[in-house]
Amino acid sequence: MNPLRKKRLTIILAILVGVGAAVGLALSALQQNINLFYTPTQIANGEAPQDTRIRAGGMVEKGSLQRSSDSLDVKFIVTDFNKSVTITYRGILPDLFREGQGIVALGKLNADGVVVADEVLAKHDEKYMPPEVTKALKDSGQSAPTPAKEG
Repeated sequence: MNPLRKKRLTIILAILVGVGAAVGLALSALQQNINLFYTPTQIANGEAPQDTRIRAGGMVEKGSLQRSSDSLDVKFIVTDFNKSVTITYRGILPDLFREGQGIVALGKLNADGVVVADEVLAKHDEKYMPPEVTKALKDSGQSAPTPAKEG
């Protein structure tokens, strides 16, 4: 093989190895930052990974909200009307957080099957429900509750 072709082949191979390494690193970084959504039924059935950041969502059960009297700790139950999962959170809940409404909590599932949330997202108007929660309710055969009229 002539020296010019050998040099070109080496350069092309080096570029391919560099691009491959860059793509591999980018995919690895994206994989670590992905937060998959799980319904309470999936979590109760053991489909959600433990100690990995996930999104869990559903309807907050009426009467399930428990606030600590001496800290910002709260505990509540989220359901998809088939199964329920307990969520704990330390912090101030969003202003629009209410029992009987759809929420999405971001956090980690512990060994006891409790989601330890570091962020809670609530709906932003009376008609909105997170798309994942709407789909989960539809898949479970339930419909979203109609909002109560104020006035």
